[in-house]
This record gives sequence, C-alpha cells and structure tokens, in this order.
Amino acid sequence: MPDTLTPVLTDMWDVDRAWTLPAYEAKGGYQSLDKAFAMKQDDVIAAVKDSGLRGRGGAGFPTGMKWSFIPQDNPRPKYLVVNADESEPGTCKDIPLMMGNPHVLVEGVIVSSYAIRANKAFIYIRGEVLHVIRRVQAAVAEAYAAGHLGTNIHGSGYDLDVVVHAGAGAYICGEETALLEGLEGRRGQPRLRPPFPAVAGLYASPTVINNVESIASVPSIITNGAKWFASMGTEKSKGFGIFSLSGHVQKPGQYEAPLGITLRELLDLAGGIREGHDLKFWTPGGSSTPLLTAEHLDVPLDFEGVGAAGSMLGTRALQIFDETVCVVRAVLRWTEFYKHESCGKCTPCREGTWWLVQTLARLEKGQGTEADLDLLLDQCDNILGRSFCALGDGATSPISSSIQYFRDEYLAHLTHGGCPFDPARSTVFGSASTVEVSA
Repeated sequence: MPDTLTPVLTDMWDVDRAWTLPAYEAKGGYQSLDKAFAMKQDDVIAAVKDSGLRGRGGAGFPTGMKWSFIPQDNPRPKYLVVNADESEPGTCKDIPLMMGNPHVLVEGVIVSSYAIRANKAFIYIRGEVLHVIRRVQAAVAEAYAAGHLGTNIHGSGYDLDVVVHAGAGAYICGEETALLEGLEGRRGQPRLRPPFPAVAGLYASPTVINNVESIASVPSIITNGAKWFASMGTEKSKGFGIFSLSGHVQKPGQYEAPLGITLRELLDLAGGIREGHDLKFWTPGGSSTPLLTAEHLDVPLDFEGVGAAGSMLGTRALQIFDETVCVVRAVLRWTEFYKHESCGKCTPCREGTWWLVQTLARLEKGQGTEADLDLLLDQCDNILGRSFCALGDGATSPISSSIQYFRDEYLAHLTHGGCPFDPARSTVFGSASTVEVSA
C-alpha cells in the first residue's frame, strides 16, 4: 500500500473527543493566531498567495488572489462568509471535517477575517445537518469562552464576531450569490454579476466567500509556512486535499492526500473495487462533473490533469461504480436531482432540466429512437453556458459524458425495450472501458 496520505485537516479525527477545544489545543490548535496577528494583514494574504492554495469548493480559484480583490478603500464593513452548504450528490468532505475538527474551521475563520480586515464572519451550513450545526455552534461558543473570539483577541486589538447560520436546505445555496441571498433572508437565487461579491456582496458590502476546506487549510499555512504547503501537490495545484471515495470500493471514506494523486493509488489505499467486480465509471468531483472511465485510472487528480481528461476536479467526490450499475439509470437519478433543485430563475435551467429528465426517462424505459440521443445532446448544448449559474452546466455534464463513453448502453435500452442490464454479467455489452482494478 503506497504511503501517500498527508493527514493535516484529518489528523484530529482519531483523537478522543476531537471536536472539543482541549483536544484541539493539545494538538497545537489556535497557535496560528498569534503568528498571524504579528503579521500585517497584507502579509497574511501574501502568504496564502505564495502557498498556492486554490479554492477547495470546486472552482479552484486562487484563495489569496480572491482575498486581494477586497477594496480596502471602501468604507463599508468587510465580511467573510464560509460556504458550508455541501449538498451535491457524492460530495461529503466538509460535513465530516466540521464534525471531526470544527475548531480548525473556526481558527481558519479568525485568521482569514483578520487578513481581509473583517470584523464579522458567517458560517452558512446546510440546514438538514442539524448535528453539524450544533457541533460548530459549540466550537464557536468554546472559542468565545477561551478568548479566541470576541473583542481584543489575544490582546491584539482585533475584534471578530462569528455567526453560524443554518440554511433552509437548498442545493442552489451552494452557489455563492444565492447563499448571500439566503443569508439576507431572501429566497436563494443567484444574483446577476457584476457587481461581484468582492465589491458588493453581503449587505452590499465587500465580501469574501470561501469553502470550508479552503478556510480550514489556512491555519496550517500560517503555522508551517507557505513553502511547506507548496511543497506538496503539483506545479499548479499545490497542497493537499480530502478525497471522498464512495460507492463500490472495499473501504469507502475520506483520504487526505496531495493533489496529483491518481485514482489507481487511491483505490490501492481503499482496498480496491469490491471483490469480484471491475471499475466501470466514476466521477472525479461529484455528480456535476463529466464521467470518467477505467481508462482514466492514472490521470493526476489535480485541476490541470482532470481538466485535460475532459472533466473537472470539483470537490474531489470520487463516486466509484462497478459493472453492475446501469449508467443510464444513474445519470437519470442525478438529472432528477438537478431538476428538483433548480431554483427556477432562468429558463435554460428551469425548463431544460425538466426536458432532460423526460428524454432520459423515455430512453431508460427503452422508448423512443436513436435520434433521442442527439436530442439529448442538443438539449445539453442549449443549457450549457446559458444558465444563470453553474447548476445548469452541471446537469448536462454526466449526460454528455455518459453518451460519449456508453452510447452502446443507451442503444441497448432501445433494442431490448427497456434496461437489459444483467448484474450477473462481468461486463456490460463488451465495454472496452471495463478493466480489472481490484486489489
């Protein structure tokens, strides 16, 4: 088994009562605060820039650069908003991080808020995960009691208040401007841009919005230095990240490793595909990223490598499917999710996702003709790049990629008048992309 794991954010997870302040401080927690407070705010931003940290929420935008966009000559208050509305099928890294080590997020919020000169920060958590909300609220309360939050933190003269906000359970609020709408008490729908949040975000004030993992990575960068972080990963995708393996693997779970690791290496760590089965297809970054197949086992899991393979690294939600899964049915289920979660603000997404489901459902039942595959691709083309936010684009990704790699399986549904899939078979329709990868 390759020794490629780099436990930093997950290092606390096996500690007794890891979520409590004493356990976190015993492992060096909150030590980055004094080091950050001894630096100028611009120097903290520069350190994050030099580290090469890129957004861990999916887009991969350089974190330090995003912070530097905040106009400091704007007299309005500055805000930090943490996007913890993790809701995409397959994505499951931020919720266990907040459960296992909420204080690293709180510490990251303090350092990040100090860097952008914000005195108010918000952690927006998906409303359904009440246990996570309570745990983060408890961590914030502990931090206040210990003097890590509030007024004159550690005698630095810096003040910060943190609010833990429970969302109403809408996937669309993972889109940053829809999240801001929800925070302000309105229906979660994306805003027209420009202006961008850095200029006019929460309450029309300069706002930085970052993912949980992005903010939680900041304390280790300040404590260990930008060069330490940049020494891991690849040339353009620096550092480590949490890779979430789910589905047909022997040991599903969270694997924290340097960016650039391959699925083959992660499967070795996870014990391989479940015994007696083979890899058929997988998602590199959640259900909104184009599917990949077994021919992509050795693609470096960094932003550039996955992009060159025709997909996106996204949230590193690696959903693994073996040959017992009908790709048409899987894609239909994802598309039904996007149809349900569309906010309805723009026509391409509101109407387009409905039509995608209708066409896919027909094909899955073996109805229609081969021309419906071209109709599906045409529908995807009419949505891609034309919706208000990325939800519409994400809904098209598994459809177009599955037709690219598994067109024969779609056609077999038509030939057999329904799903011909036989789980007892070791391969599906003789697909050349199915290979043995079991440990």
